[in-house]
Amino acid sequence: DTAFEYWTKATGLGDMASHYNLSLLYRNGHGVEKDEKMEVYHLDQAAISGHPFARFNLANVEWNNGRKERAIKHWIIAATL
Repeated sequence: DTAFEYWTKATGLGDMASHYNLSLLYRNGHGVEKDEKMEVYHLDQAAISGHPFARFNLANVEWNNGRKERAIKHWIIAATL
């Protein structure tokens, strides 16, 4: 089994770190095809669960997509986690 397979199984159990790790795979195309929608989905799931790096990266995605207000809110939340 690969890390991708283990992390996918772990996300089914609600593991926020696995969601974050999958977001990185999708962002960088490591072992999977690059996919911004899947990256953001896994960032969102990890951020909702309280993962500070996921919240920070989600803010960066929002900023780069022109959603400045949403990005600022995510950065503020990330700073308090």
